[in-house]
Amino acid sequence: MEWKQKAARWHAYSGLSEDIRRELVNIWNDPQRLEDAFYRNLAFGTGGLRGELGPGTNRMNTYTVRKASEGLARYIEAQGAEAKLRGVAIAYDVRRQSRAFALESALTLARHGIRAYVFDDIRPTPVLSFAVRHLNAYAGIVITASHNPPEYNGYKVYGPDGGQLPPMEADAVTDKVNEVSDELTVEVMDEQEARKAGLFVEIGADIDEAYLQKACALSVNPEVIGRMSEDVRIVFTPLHGTANVLVRRGLAQMGFSHVTVVAEQEQPDSEFSTVASPNPEEHAAFEWAIRYGKKVDADVLLGTDPDADRVGVAVKNGDGDYVVLTGNQTGALLLHYLLEQKRARGTLPPNGVVLKTIVTSEIGRAIASSFGLETIDTLTGFKFIGEKIKEFEQMGDRTFLFGYEESYGYLAGDFVRDKDAVQVCLLVAEMVAYYKSRGLTVYEGLMEVFTTYGYYLEDLYSITLRGKKGIETIQSILQTFRKEPPLEMSGQKVNVVEDYQTGRRRFVKENRDEELTLPASDVLKYTLVNGAWFCLRPSGTEPKLKVYFGVKGSTMEEAQTNLSCLKADVIKKVHTLINE
Repeated sequence: MEWKQKAARWHAYSGLSEDIRRELVNIWNDPQRLEDAFYRNLAFGTGGLRGELGPGTNRMNTYTVRKASEGLARYIEAQGAEAKLRGVAIAYDVRRQSRAFALESALTLARHGIRAYVFDDIRPTPVLSFAVRHLNAYAGIVITASHNPPEYNGYKVYGPDGGQLPPMEADAVTDKVNEVSDELTVEVMDEQEARKAGLFVEIGADIDEAYLQKACALSVNPEVIGRMSEDVRIVFTPLHGTANVLVRRGLAQMGFSHVTVVAEQEQPDSEFSTVASPNPEEHAAFEWAIRYGKKVDADVLLGTDPDADRVGVAVKNGDGDYVVLTGNQTGALLLHYLLEQKRARGTLPPNGVVLKTIVTSEIGRAIASSFGLETIDTLTGFKFIGEKIKEFEQMGDRTFLFGYEESYGYLAGDFVRDKDAVQVCLLVAEMVAYYKSRGLTVYEGLMEVFTTYGYYLEDLYSITLRGKKGIETIQSILQTFRKEPPLEMSGQKVNVVEDYQTGRRRFVKENRDEELTLPASDVLKYTLVNGAWFCLRPSGTEPKLKVYFGVKGSTMEEAQTNLSCLKADVIKKVHTLINE
């Protein structure tokens, strides 16, 4: 079997690092673990690499990182001398081996005469995106596994615009990566030689300062901060990640002085020892922040994930208890606030566009429409939002205003081309000040939005299916839904079926099809006659099948009932297929 040959090649390689050799020996007599480590090459997809740390071609380690960097180097070389001269910006987060992987990436590039701009310490992912644009680099790399568990790490690649590589460019890099036949023998340059040759350049404070200047300039109502900043109390947790320094500096520069940081989660920690998951989507991640919030009577709690591209927001509900808003709710509040303030100041462009993903709440479309603005859907993944921003920039016919996805990712300022928790923390703080100036909590502001546009509720159900068998099961579920689409769910007939793999949208009642304009992706979406919808897609970064749900009601109670019934029916069908 091929995986056995790969494992034997690694075992026989005399140059294998001692730590990798120890781990390989540890799993050598466990056929299942050994096969999982070698049965495939860790896929270099549109977002780069992400996987568990350890020995093997299906793991994140020195050799798979070198292979990815070698492929990127060959891709850059193929673009010509100017691309090599512009170089690559590299950042890394708090995870195990992140700095080591950043250095391996830089020294692999240096071997090809490509300059690497390497941050001097951990940095948020959005700052890497900004740095690519600020330095006019040809590409960017960030070593992170975002909000995944501690045993994961990853390698994301960015293009010259500061956005994650879109599919066409990602495919071209992937081809170069796949040309590397032996990941064990990829050559790297000595670090001191690279520094001496000007191919390894450290960056840091200047980039931070330039970034924060742009982030603070996003304020749409500085007057309300001036009036209310002394009354606004904020609790912030970076969840052991990269956001601590820049969020605190940004809030201070904006004028917010009452900021309490969760001390137990302030310092970088690759094990994320105070949380089960360093993911602000998981409400349990706010346990410590809620304790602090109660002590200082905070108006808002902010929590960022390890690489600071996602942010969760918690506010007091009508009973005075802190509740974590969903990503859709935070997005709706921010969108409404920004559009309302811009219109009041005469700065709302008539050609403005809101961007959201196909699994993000439809309330965003309703809000944008009320301001006379267009909403465009993209596939799931912020790289597609970044790609649209680039398109607007090139065509010059539309103005980007706001982009967001349900998974706690938002962007208001296009000086970054990925979701940005740092800039959004500053905007949320300003929004809190605005609502407080009106004698309202943010939760009451959310109820205002619901009253105006309807009670939209959404949810996500994830099923983890690990290993080779798990991936096969996920594919089998999708194929069954594709070949035998459901005709009815929760007592409502299916009205529209969208298959993003085949690129077709089918209107069931009219018995007609139309073409989808988005790129091919293994995603299925079903819309019912009452406007409710659900969507199935495999995670691009974890061994999970994700099932998304969205409903609308005329009251909160109606929306909750609709959501509960829809979830129950769909989940029952999915688990029936798993158990077959």
